Amino acid sequence: MGADATGPGVGALTVRRGVPAGAERRVAELYWEAFGRKLGPALNPADKAVPFIAAHLNTDRAVCALLDGRIVGLAGYQHGGRALTGGSAGAVLRAYGHLRGLHRLLLLALFERRPAPGQLVMDGIAVDPDLRGRGVGSLLIEEVAAVAAEQDCREIRLDVIDTNPRARALYERRGFTAVRTEHAPYLRGLLGFGAVTTMRRPVGTGSGENRER
Repeated sequence: MGADATGPGVGALTVRRGVPAGAERRVAELYWEAFGRKLGPALNPADKAVPFIAAHLNTDRAVCALLDGRIVGLAGYQHGGRALTGGSAGAVLRAYGHLRGLHRLLLLALFERRPAPGQLVMDGIAVDPDLRGRGVGSLLIEEVAAVAAEQDCREIRLDVIDTNPRARALYERRGFTAVRTEHAPYLRGLLGFGAVTTMRRPVGTGSGENRER
């Protein structure tokens, strides 16, 4: 299932579910560009992180935006015990070594967010820098919302860090409401952010806005 959209300076966009075969590297590059600053302490260097992410994607846990056949945006989600990004503890240790890998596993554990019953957890949005502000993120969110409705979920949940106000503003425009903020100032020096806000959106609701500003 997918959707087509057009917008000034964008052309025709196609939103589809799943990562197309052969596009794993592109997805990993976009994901790292968006979240590398947050995940860097756990997965750096980039030339190791990107192949690791690409090799351990659950490709059916994403919706992708394509322009002329090229992926320009994606949103991952977690449902049924599986998220977009995978990789077991053993895979991390094999890729990074046992000594350094144990430290990385501890850092990765900080990002674990499991859905409650009736929830679909959205695992962030990554959009090509040249197309940000053109409505791609909104299209991806609404496709994730459609997935949530088909899975009989009551709500969509996501977490946004305090150093990403642009993302939070997008989520608010698309009907998400902040429900709590966890402050962890000790993480600022380690991971680059010091607070995480949980936001929720009931399934079946959205925003009247059609484009990002």
